[in-house]
Amino acid sequence: MAQVEFFTSAEDALFGEGGWDAVLVVSQEFALESHPELAQLVSHAASVDQRTGKEATLLLAPGLAGGRLLLAPTGDLSDDYEDVRRVYEAAEEGAKMAFRAGARAMLLLLDLPAGDPRYLNAAEVAALGVAQGLYLNPDVESQPRVRIGLMNGQDVVRLNALEAGRVAARDLCGGDPEQMAPPAFADYCVSLFAEEPVELSVIDDRQQLEREYPLLSAVSRASFNIARHAARVVRIDYNPEGEIHQTWLIAGKGVTFDTGGADLKVGGAMAGMSRDKGGAAAAAGFMKAVAMLRPQGIRVVAELGLVRNAAGSDAFVPDEIITSHAGIRVRIGNTDAEGRLVLADLLSHLREAAQGSPAPRVFSLATLTGHVVRAYGPYTGVVENSVARVSQQGQLMQQIGERWGEPVELSTLRREDFAQVAPRSESEDLLSSNNGASVNISRGHQFPQAFLLKASGLDRHQLASDLPIPYLHVDIAAAAVEKRDPLYGKPTARPVATLLAMMEEL
Repeated sequence: MAQVEFFTSAEDALFGEGGWDAVLVVSQEFALESHPELAQLVSHAASVDQRTGKEATLLLAPGLAGGRLLLAPTGDLSDDYEDVRRVYEAAEEGAKMAFRAGARAMLLLLDLPAGDPRYLNAAEVAALGVAQGLYLNPDVESQPRVRIGLMNGQDVVRLNALEAGRVAARDLCGGDPEQMAPPAFADYCVSLFAEEPVELSVIDDRQQLEREYPLLSAVSRASFNIARHAARVVRIDYNPEGEIHQTWLIAGKGVTFDTGGADLKVGGAMAGMSRDKGGAAAAAGFMKAVAMLRPQGIRVVAELGLVRNAAGSDAFVPDEIITSHAGIRVRIGNTDAEGRLVLADLLSHLREAAQGSPAPRVFSLATLTGHVVRAYGPYTGVVENSVARVSQQGQLMQQIGERWGEPVELSTLRREDFAQVAPRSESEDLLSSNNGASVNISRGHQFPQAFLLKASGLDRHQLASDLPIPYLHVDIAAAAVEKRDPLYGKPTARPVATLLAMMEEL
């Protein structure tokens, strides 16, 4: 994995103290009133090169750390429709330029307008942008250690924990179908948490999986006899000592490769489907950050469903009726709508864990639908159940995501969504999906939550129940990789930063 580590740095580091070898400035206008020496260098460069301050630039800077001054312009941040991603992207581009120039110990300095609430977390977001720019896939042989000196008062302990989680999420999401097949994904998690204060278990026994996770096991049926592709369920439980005030329960979809199954993906649509495990990857990354920070008063449990949806003689097929862990008879409408089957059994187990737990709240994380990409472009889609909507959980996630450069679009669950999955005969209680692609189905990213509520038994925990449980379904199909490119886009680790900030604010 990438060897990026954050440190706190003082002003004298700019001039060579501490062994730093570059200064990266992220700014809108590069006024640098608090750093006149830097302002003079920028002014001189602008007098001979009109690109200065308008595009990423490397300046020769004798006397500065490493003799390198890199300017990473954000562009105009005052426009009503801009957001902190401009800072993230500028820092990412500047860091990549510095790395290509040979810098391995760079200082990060922000010079941005104050007072705009959109940029409240700009200093932290810039640091995360630098780390995103420097991330290398774990199979890259050369993984040099890169030190980042932070000069704007960022909390380096928190950032290092957050970035460790983001690295794990990117590693797990980006690994190819063999590197991160279900057993290998599970092994990575075992190693990742070996020294952390969590209880981790891996279920690999086929009979146990078929008994306790019947829908998940159906998806994996054609893969069970291939040892390196056989399904796993990973459970990670962070349960600190002392009184617990709230409980987070997270289900992560980990389809390590999705052929579509019997409803085979055709026309090139199968390429990139090794990234269909982005939800489980993000859940594992979030748990890593939590485990390193060790917050008190909150228990966090994640279940990761790791399967390969393979085509083969033993593949599950449309029209099968399979009883979920929650006892719901599910008729399969389309085997390429497999992610909701995996999540439903995970959510049912987490529903049981919610019984007797203080202030439980549930999340599902998944690269679930093409419809969310069609509807929202590059943004994460969040669908609330009634309890989350009344308590404005989705709105809170949207507000926090905006500040952390991980924007969220909020959807409303409607009665039509339940009609989409209503039984069509007396033989079933629920229909998993239509028999078409979600991009061509009305409300294609909203109605899966209706299915998840019913199939998992979470619909028994509505507002009038004895235990109302807020539940957010988070569809990251459009946000899990850069540029919405499932084949070659670098994994983004969304929404790990948002979830961590949300946990801290609740």
